[in-house]
Amino acid sequence: MKEGNEFLLVRLGTRRVGLPISFVIAVEALGPVHPVPTSEAACRGVTMTRGRIIPVLTLAALIGAAQGEPGETAILLSINGKNFCVEVDDAEAIIRGEPLPLPKGESLPWASGVIRMSDRLVPLVDLEAVGERLTIPEAAS
Repeated sequence: MKEGNEFLLVRLGTRRVGLPISFVIAVEALGPVHPVPTSEAACRGVTMTRGRIIPVLTLAALIGAAQGEPGETAILLSINGKNFCVEVDDAEAIIRGEPLPLPKGESLPWASGVIRMSDRLVPLVDLEAVGERLTIPEAAS
C-alpha cells in the first residue's frame, strides 16, 4: 500500500480524525507553550522543539470542533514549506486504507474524505487546504 493511504489517527476529546502521514514529521509530548501575538485564531503560541521555535495550533480550532482542555501531544507537520505543531489529546495509531468520499449530507468542509475503521467512519483532515488558509508568518516557521 502506498504512503498516500496511511493516516495518523488522532483524538480530540471523544472525536477521532485522520491526518495524512505524508505531512507528519514527528509525534512528541507537547512542551511549554508560550503565548505570542497573532492574527491566527487557532494559534495557542509557540514552543521549542528540535532546537527551533515552532507555532502551536489547536487542531480542534482548525476544524471547528469543540475544544476542551489543552492537549498533551504535538504533531509536528510540514505543509507548503511551513512547519508547525498541531495540539491533540493523543496520537493513537497509523491506519491504512482507501479514502472514501464523504457520506451524502455530511458537512465537513475541512475533510478530504473518510476512512472505514472497524464499525465507524473516520474523517480525514485536508491538511493542504488547512495549510493554505493559515496566517502564520514565514519567519515563525
